[in-house]
Amino acid sequence: MTTSGLLIMISSVTTVVCLWSWCIYKVLSQPAETEHLQPVELHTPDMDQPE
Repeated sequence: MTTSGLLIMISSVTTVVCLWSWCIYKVLSQPAETEHLQPVELHTPDMDQPE
């Protein structure tokens, strides 16, 4: 492998690892986010009572 190929590979892997780490940090550092969620009330035809 050439030096430039090695540098590109190292920078690519470093970028992906940093992005992955940042995403994991953002997901895990948000406390009590479930309080902001609204319930979804779905009504489908199979829930109707038979007549």
